[in-house]
Amino acid sequence: MLSESSWAGALSMALAAIVLTASLVFLSSGAAAQERQVPGSLGEVQLSYAPVVKRVAPAVVNVYSKRVVQEQARSPFANDPFFQQFFGNRFSFGMPRERVQQSLGSGVIVDPSGLIVTNHHVIKGGQQFTVALSDRREFDAQLVLADERTDLAVLKIEAGAGKLPHLTFKNSDSIEVGDLVLAIGNPFGVGQTVTSGIVSALARTHVGVSDYQFFIQTDAAINPGNSGGALVTMDGGLVGINSAIYSQSGGSIGIGFAIPSNMVESVVASARDGGHVKRPWFGAQLQAVDNDLAQSLGLDRPGGGIVRDVHPGGPADKAGLRVGDVIRSIDGFDVEDPQAVRYRLATKGLGGEARIGYLRDGRTGEARVALIAPPEEPAAEETEIDGRNPFAGATVANLSPAVADRLGLDAMASRGVVVTNVGFGSPAGRMQLQRGDIIVEVAGTKIATVRDLVRVTATPRAQWDFSIKRGDRTFQATVGG
Repeated sequence: MLSESSWAGALSMALAAIVLTASLVFLSSGAAAQERQVPGSLGEVQLSYAPVVKRVAPAVVNVYSKRVVQEQARSPFANDPFFQQFFGNRFSFGMPRERVQQSLGSGVIVDPSGLIVTNHHVIKGGQQFTVALSDRREFDAQLVLADERTDLAVLKIEAGAGKLPHLTFKNSDSIEVGDLVLAIGNPFGVGQTVTSGIVSALARTHVGVSDYQFFIQTDAAINPGNSGGALVTMDGGLVGINSAIYSQSGGSIGIGFAIPSNMVESVVASARDGGHVKRPWFGAQLQAVDNDLAQSLGLDRPGGGIVRDVHPGGPADKAGLRVGDVIRSIDGFDVEDPQAVRYRLATKGLGGEARIGYLRDGRTGEARVALIAPPEEPAAEETEIDGRNPFAGATVANLSPAVADRLGLDAMASRGVVVTNVGFGSPAGRMQLQRGDIIVEVAGTKIATVRDLVRVTATPRAQWDFSIKRGDRTFQATVGG
């Protein structure tokens, strides 16, 4: 049994050991402590997004689109199966009546003069547009530019002498997966809403909501009504326009897509220059390089785009690119598929040149492709077909690189006749002719120009045989005269 003095000695030794151990732990972690950053303000301690939101939210607006549609009155028995078995769907009666349809989306002010960018699908078919600011002021808006191929549109409002709040574009190539972002918009019409998340992925190219598929993916909650809203970084820079979500329920499940700011900025620049988007013409048709194709070509990995066809005298041809070349980069940026190639060229704008990195027979090379607008050669000669024939009511044009680009076609043919519009209720419409169809042959005559089609359809026939190319498929059909 220890004496009082022995207990005191043991206690002193134990305390000394604890102090020594604590000192050793402190010394061993001293280097890490010196490198560790500590919050420098109350805002940093609270980790609040409020300072960023206060700066950027006033530039995000609500966009209301209105259009007048005509519809006929419907019988109250229209959905009754008993009556449908006798009358089918013939339940409309009376004179058509007008009804106003409204759609709601978001937009972003990108210029203090009143330029607002939103999604094309927000304003599609609209006849009147209203913009509501975060301070509840409302303005009538004018449509300056509508570009369905990028799913972007630009509106203009006149707010008087005062400057409007606006966001500044930030280079979308500067962001990385994992960066914090905020999505701002008006989901479900509940009012301006801010959600936070990270950049989940970059260069998503198989989303299918525009011709130029190259999206920023984010897990910041995006819902219907957010379309056209802002995706911003923590320094308040605009890096994207929220455009689409992947959802099985209609609500957010953490997979949203935004159009990169570099593409948005190019469209806004076109709006400033007169309202017509002009993109560079590459003059070559590409195919994605999958794993099987990469192995057959002896490549180290899949990715890029292999040149399938080259337009004679086009930019790719003049730059020395050949069929079989595999494009791997543009201006130093890797490209994983043809969609990425199209995006990189589209955001370059006209003028100057692009550096194309490619592989040919296992060797790397670089070509410099001029960034020029697609030429309209031959002249379009756009014409509406009339008379007693199945093409009556269709507007057609001579196919050229410029017309193909306008219609979003990937056709390489320098000759041909393409449908640019189909009149509602016309013989061409009833035949289900579509915009972008290429008329190959009619009544045994090859159709190379609009004049060929006009001449062939001028003579009535008891029967019409024709061939139509739609995408990669060619259809033959016969209809009565």
